[in-house]
Amino acid sequence: MEKKPAAAAPMRILVVEDDAEVNAYISGTLREYGHTVDSAADGNAGLEQARAGTYDVMLLDRMMPQLDGLSMLKTLRAEGNATPALILSALGDVD
Repeated sequence: MEKKPAAAAPMRILVVEDDAEVNAYISGTLREYGHTVDSAADGNAGLEQARAGTYDVMLLDRMMPQLDGLSMLKTLRAEGNATPALILSALGDVD
């Protein structure tokens, strides 16, 4: 495996993705770049982790069982959590 260049500044990242293979790939790659990564397999678990920790950024799957990424983000925003978030989606259209 080729060595990845060092990131400018390591970040603490929360990855919330229900597909175990995709979650492992994203989390592993971010770790290779020197970031600290926590992950969750569904929106409810991700919501609890986001509430319990401090993150520089969250990567949220759009469609997950129990609680989808947008609902999770809306809940966190209503609670005052302003952590930047990227939404991962396999949808073909954006509303």
